[in-house]
Amino acid sequence: MERTSSVNADLPHSPDSGHSRWAPWRNWIGFWVLGLCNNFGYVVMLSAAHDILKTQESGNGTASTSATLTVAVHGNSSNSSSYDCNPVSTAAVLLADILPTLVIKLLAPFFIHKVPYGFRVLLCVALALASFVLVSLSSAVWLSIFGVIFASASAGLGELSFLSLSVFFSRDVLEGWGSGTGGAGVAGALVYAGLIQAGISARVTLLIMLVIPVAMMISYFFLLVPPPSLPQWKRDETGYTALGSEETRRIIDGSDEEEQENTAEVRSTGPLTCAERLHIIKGLLRFVFPLGLVYFAEYFINQGLMELLFFRNFYLSHAEQYRWYQTLYQVGVLISRSSLRCVKIKKLWILALLQVANAVFLLFAVRYQFLPNVWIVFVIILYEGLLGGAAYVNTFYSISKETEDRHREFAMAAASVGDSLGIALAGAVSFPVHRYFCSL
Repeated sequence: MERTSSVNADLPHSPDSGHSRWAPWRNWIGFWVLGLCNNFGYVVMLSAAHDILKTQESGNGTASTSATLTVAVHGNSSNSSSYDCNPVSTAAVLLADILPTLVIKLLAPFFIHKVPYGFRVLLCVALALASFVLVSLSSAVWLSIFGVIFASASAGLGELSFLSLSVFFSRDVLEGWGSGTGGAGVAGALVYAGLIQAGISARVTLLIMLVIPVAMMISYFFLLVPPPSLPQWKRDETGYTALGSEETRRIIDGSDEEEQENTAEVRSTGPLTCAERLHIIKGLLRFVFPLGLVYFAEYFINQGLMELLFFRNFYLSHAEQYRWYQTLYQVGVLISRSSLRCVKIKKLWILALLQVANAVFLLFAVRYQFLPNVWIVFVIILYEGLLGGAAYVNTFYSISKETEDRHREFAMAAASVGDSLGIALAGAVSFPVHRYFCSL
């Protein structure tokens, strides 16, 4: 039995170091790029949600409809509501963006282990390419939503796959992954908003994004230094062949070496049974529930309230305000998801309570319109992103630390459903809230 192929070991001699001294850095950067590329399309679709609906709404009502997505820089003149509402909430785009991800995350952990990682990555790349092409060329809302579904499927499969993949590397790659996903938010929102602000059409902007799935493929196949135990193109059905960090540490200490080697041998072989998987899921609830609550509150804000927080006497139009809300939120996410090396938070429920308080405050702000200017909203949205990013990265770091080695690959994939479940519920709740405010 090899002792050098430990999963998530916080040791100087990690599985990476057997390949080259640069392997740990290559793997950290590789996971950063994977996180960036995996979430990039998802962020762009949400940033474009207001434009998708506004443009195609006006396109369906006029004879001179453009077949491309363009930016609406004016309010909806047919809308008598003081909130300048779209007839369809941006929550429609959110649901199309999250429901396929949710379905994948609910079902895939029970069978995706049979599919080698190389094939999963190729499928993610193909889906992402298809999503950008479909949305950029669409002339109807339904076709745009269909493209968004492809982006969602790519992001969902990618997230659970790359989180599972992280157990084959040093635990440091989780920091790279978290920072990369946060970077995707900032890059996606900034690039989209910046290009649109510069006068480039949304169609061309989305076609430019085709470089992102290509970068994902290059990062996975050429930047990462995979350990020999990684099932790249063929899955080893005999189970795990690597010792975990705890066993490795005790063996290095030289205590009860033979006994611990025998114990690790028994625990690290054979696939997980259904009963074991259900037992693992039960133990994950203490992580999944706070994470889901955090994401429910923040996406209720993002897709249910943000487009209603419109300040008329400001130099930015409604669509522009919405895009910069999304951008500031993603800046907060980037900062907190990159902070794992400096700050680790164990009491995840505190983050959940603070995010719920945020949502309640902004709900009252929308209803009674007591906020004097948009700058206060900018600060609150930045704070919201900080809470959300911290909840995400600390949740998966805690799972990687506290889960038994043999269970860790499945646990990381299964726990990824928490944020998606919260986001899906937020999208569903946002519909009646949107209808209520737009009727005022």
